[in-house]
Amino acid sequence: MRNRLILFIAASSLAQPAFAADPIYQNWHALRGQAAPPVAAAVRLPTFKGPVTVLDGRTLWFGALGNGYEVRLAGVDTCELPQWALNPKWTNRDKQQAPTPVPCGPFAKAWLKRTVGNRPTTCVGLAYANDGIPVAQCTTNGVDLAAEMLRVGWARLDSPYINAQYYAYQTNAMAARYGMWGTYVLDMNEWRRKAVDKTLDRHPIADFNLLAERKSEISPPFADARNKPKRTDR
Repeated sequence: MRNRLILFIAASSLAQPAFAADPIYQNWHALRGQAAPPVAAAVRLPTFKGPVTVLDGRTLWFGALGNGYEVRLAGVDTCELPQWALNPKWTNRDKQQAPTPVPCGPFAKAWLKRTVGNRPTTCVGLAYANDGIPVAQCTTNGVDLAAEMLRVGWARLDSPYINAQYYAYQTNAMAARYGMWGTYVLDMNEWRRKAVDKTLDRHPIADFNLLAERKSEISPPFADARNKPKRTDR
């Protein structure tokens, strides 16, 4: 009797329809303008729902701190919390050592926090980042949080392969110089590679000097962008 039951369960499982590539997974690739991988590579990811804590400009935490889930907004990148941008209007160079600093990381976090408020958030998992954190498309009260961050200029696209709506929001924000697009700021990936001190006590002059030896910046091409800032410690 037991053997028959095992055979019946095995036959029933084989009779179940095979899952096509997970639609959530396909949506992630569609978001980036890419074709979905073969069915075998599809990975099921969870959907997160409930109140959140905003950790930074692109990261949410579901559940109690220390006992929950970290989720990252898909398709966008923002300044890290210790990262500084600079105001390009540096006119009084004789008296001012460096341009006025702009805390782009805290500003991005503050905007996201204000957008989310105390309302419940839904994040549909799309993929896993290299560090294992789920990447998701998140909405609060029907608002796509990544799109909103792009619209106000406190986030940038993390890939050129992205949907047209996201691209339009970024283009408009850049043209209007909203948020970080009105500052002079190092590309976040280069900042992560080069910054030695990544604590919240980081001084703005450190990022001023990183910008002086930059390989890439994400700011709009100000008229004298390639001539400033110049290091003052040499």
